[in-house]
Amino acid sequence: MQTLTRPDGPPGVFAQDCLLCGSGCRAGILCVSCRDALPVARGDACPRCASSCSSAGDCGACLIDPPAFSATHAAFTYAFPVDRLLQRFKFHGDLALAGLFAEALCERVADRPLPDLLVAAPLAPRRLRKRGFNQAVEIGRKVGSRLSLRFDAGACVKRVDTVQQTELEGAERRRNLRGAFAVRGDVRGLRVAVIDDVMTTGTTMNELARTLLAAGASQVDAWVVARTPAPGESGT
Repeated sequence: MQTLTRPDGPPGVFAQDCLLCGSGCRAGILCVSCRDALPVARGDACPRCASSCSSAGDCGACLIDPPAFSATHAAFTYAFPVDRLLQRFKFHGDLALAGLFAEALCERVADRPLPDLLVAAPLAPRRLRKRGFNQAVEIGRKVGSRLSLRFDAGACVKRVDTVQQTELEGAERRRNLRGAFAVRGDVRGLRVAVIDDVMTTGTTMNELARTLLAAGASQVDAWVVARTPAPGESGT
């Protein structure tokens, strides 16, 4: 990636090419136009699971079978180009993107009550060794720093190397994750927010929240970079 000093900027300020359009940007990794064009999550979504909802309260699915987590705050809809940026971050190790995602999450929760503790959705040891980092930890560290919140990267662990959730559906997803997580930190009486990159069906987050509540947490919320749209729903 090309880096150069901007002749029109103050001394010591550098610019780089925008990751999406290639134009120069004075600060950050996206230019203002591309940053403003990112698919921000819908404001009228279900407050519990962040899926599309026609009513002012929880969606029908959450009313029928409430998840263990109390609320979901998603910065973006998982659609172009956020999907590409997340893939670049997670699978190609472009860790500079963690700052962009953390900033977006902080903006999303700016007017919300803050938790007592931030934790990261954990990876199984084998997957962590293969990837070299946990994307949720990278984002969580920056969110915690920006919001002056305590972040415990090791509070939750994944003790079972399960089949990837993307390969399963419905009840198989729930069975796959049953008993997969454990809590290593002290969460008794704490309001906890779990950081993750993408929420698809919410099965992973639900099992994490269930495990945290069983360990004594008073409330668990989901803070995710992106929420996948429902089938047939536009990502814009």
